[in-house]
Amino acid sequence: MRDQTLAIHAGYKKDEQGTMAVPIYQTTAYEFRDADHAANLFALKELGNIYTRLMNPTTDVFEKRFAALEGGAAGVGTASGMAAIFYAIANVAEAGDNIIVAKQVYGGTTTLTGHTIKRFGIETRYFDVNNPSELEALIDEKSKLILFESITNPSIDVPDFEAIVAIADRHGVLSCVDNTVATPILCKPLALGCDLTVHSASKYTTGQGLAIGGIIVERENLVEKIKDNARYAHFNEPDQSYHGLVYSDLPLPLFTLRARLALLRDLGAAPSPFNSWLYIQGLETLPLRMRQHSSSALAIAEFLENHPRVKKVNYPGLPSDKNYHLAQKYLRDGNSGLLSFEVEDLESAKRIANATEIFKLVVNIGDSKSIITHPASTTHQQLSAQELIDAGVPAGLIRLSVGLEDTGDLIADLKRAFEY
Repeated sequence: MRDQTLAIHAGYKKDEQGTMAVPIYQTTAYEFRDADHAANLFALKELGNIYTRLMNPTTDVFEKRFAALEGGAAGVGTASGMAAIFYAIANVAEAGDNIIVAKQVYGGTTTLTGHTIKRFGIETRYFDVNNPSELEALIDEKSKLILFESITNPSIDVPDFEAIVAIADRHGVLSCVDNTVATPILCKPLALGCDLTVHSASKYTTGQGLAIGGIIVERENLVEKIKDNARYAHFNEPDQSYHGLVYSDLPLPLFTLRARLALLRDLGAAPSPFNSWLYIQGLETLPLRMRQHSSSALAIAEFLENHPRVKKVNYPGLPSDKNYHLAQKYLRDGNSGLLSFEVEDLESAKRIANATEIFKLVVNIGDSKSIITHPASTTHQQLSAQELIDAGVPAGLIRLSVGLEDTGDLIADLKRAFEY
């Protein structure tokens, strides 16, 4: 089935009531048939619901539907996008290990990997997403994950997937792509050879800024890369916290299973059933919305490119953009609704951000409502001047998340702001 059909039907088998809409199973726990049934579930001899921190029927539909859209083997939902990124790291790395992260990533990812992760004894090394060859000198026997974004936020770069995947596979290191901005409608990293994707479902998935959540999806046959790989010994050795279970021996998707049984179990950043239901509603219209977001963003990028006060526009749908050829190669049916542009200085950027009426000054993306953000003073405020430059976030950069309003009205709003 194609994406638009999967987005509406994947992962849902109607219950005995025959409900067309996926029900909200708003429950903490589940009754077992008998003591043996309970024991079998805990021992993984049977699969089923135990406790909503681990699994829930509504969340299960969300996970299956999202994994189907990504072309993956399985997904595991989390309470936020940041929880998904943290779990992707914590599922493979421990004290003494290192991860390798693109310099051009969301500000929250930068603070997580550059500061918080240090307290767990995990080192972060950074590479320029525009120069994948830097990875070769950064990888050693303790490297556990290469993390980058399919469309970077807010520098709006598109990575050379093939180059990054080739290096990761050559060294047996897992590659993980934050696919939030592109969504599985516009980009399918797993089909490009990547091992994992993570998402903030708070963005385009829900599409209306209604809920905070995330998801991790693993590719089919990931066990082939992890099985007997010395980098990932804990997947190949008995897990003493789970009856000596060896994840790589199971006929199940092992990365998301371990994230569920170890990380959700012990750290507990699980999505609520109601939020999972909201994501399901959002997925039904995601293909339609991404086409409109992309179409409006391209028109606005073209307007900005010809405005005398704009120094530079970052949008891979523009033939003049440095990422245009990579976008043509890796993105399908659009380039998403996120773009950024640079004006003269910080004060000019702040004046423009303050002057818009339809574009609201908000630190979010992927909403049906259009959003304007000045990253250097908000999402990336914690970075030094050099780190801002490395992340592609100069002081005069403005980020737009183009919503679903009339495109002409949005352009008129920006025109007024430039005249303010």
